[in-house]
Amino acid sequence: MTTPAMVATDRRGHLIVHPFYRMAVFDGREVRPPREDELAPLPPGSDLWRMPGRLPVGINPETGGPETLGGLEAVAGFASPAWLRLALPACDREADAPVLPLFAYAPLGWRNGRLVTTALRVDRSNRQDPRRFRMREIAAASRALRRRMPHNRLVEHLDHCARVYGCRAAQNFFLAREECPLPTSPTCNSGCAGCLSLDPAGDVPAPHQRIAFVPDPEEIAEVALLHISRVPRPVVSFGQGCEGEPLLVAPVLVEAIRLIRRRTRAGTIHLNTNGSRPGSVAALCEAGLDSIRLSINSFRPEAYGAYFAPRGYTLDDVLESGRVVAASGGFVSVNLLAFPGVTDAEAEVEATLGGIRECRADLIQMRNLNIDPDVYRERLGTMDLGPVMGLRAAMVRMREARAGLRFGYFNPPVRTLVLRRRRKRRNG
Repeated sequence: MTTPAMVATDRRGHLIVHPFYRMAVFDGREVRPPREDELAPLPPGSDLWRMPGRLPVGINPETGGPETLGGLEAVAGFASPAWLRLALPACDREADAPVLPLFAYAPLGWRNGRLVTTALRVDRSNRQDPRRFRMREIAAASRALRRRMPHNRLVEHLDHCARVYGCRAAQNFFLAREECPLPTSPTCNSGCAGCLSLDPAGDVPAPHQRIAFVPDPEEIAEVALLHISRVPRPVVSFGQGCEGEPLLVAPVLVEAIRLIRRRTRAGTIHLNTNGSRPGSVAALCEAGLDSIRLSINSFRPEAYGAYFAPRGYTLDDVLESGRVVAASGGFVSVNLLAFPGVTDAEAEVEATLGGIRECRADLIQMRNLNIDPDVYRERLGTMDLGPVMGLRAAMVRMREARAGLRFGYFNPPVRTLVLRRRRKRRNG
């Protein structure tokens, strides 16, 4: 099939489909045309972003080589949830270009009357499909719930997240479906280059404010129990984009889990975390935690440290947290912050295979790393990662190397599986 046409914007932000140049992508090593197996229509609910200070690069169909176009501005897609970006936009950064906001920038092209990108759907769930959300319905549900729980500060916080920041997880809570977020921690012990709530890379403001208080265990349990009581196969989860690291308030989480489990055995209680404190993870498992998701950009210590800038812990602690949950019969996910040209490099894939075996991962959540591509590459420096195989091929390699390994995007309900595992362990 014909390579899609190149897409760019003029200096006023008007989208342009170029009549001559074809779509180009950057795979982390070279600028090239997209492969047919990489291309997909831009998913519904995706966003378009200008890339100020970046000149677009297109493929000259006569020479087959890339060329930079002056007078235009590069543009990118931000694929909707459940989709994994497979390549980066091809562009040349000008000297005075600003740092880009914290999004996952994907290349765009135009074919058969529609925008296309390089992406792969990695999760069937439509839990955050923008077409499922109506702000009027969310606002009405929020008002009703705030009247029902007038003194619960966590409900008030989630209302702000749902209506002001458009957080799909918070909106799902008010709509009584899917996964309920339980933010708890105002502080963190990582200095992530792409932090969503405090001190992000460069001069980019955080997309939203971090929670400013620690909810009481009773407030947390009240929200969790309501969600569990009215949702099929419910998940309630600590560790959200609007907070720091939940393990720093582990005693509060332990007591909240105990309160929940005194009232019900239903529902998956989950923790999204940097995994920095295995001892605290063990206490949470004893209280009744079912699953954990460890956020990791790389299983190589130097690359992990370059992005997470851990304070008072190491990657070994993160891996131990996974082993602790697995030993309890719990479910272990890795939130693999995927970046084309890094995550799919030969050396990186080999390190990932070793890491997922060490932390005994059941599931790899292929999440796009939201960061200015230049900032991330600068953080990593001149690390030699070897050839790039592509993210799709990297996933195939991982699945072949670890029997039973699953891929996805969201936290799955696993309560039934965990109960079965724990029953089997008790019976020897």
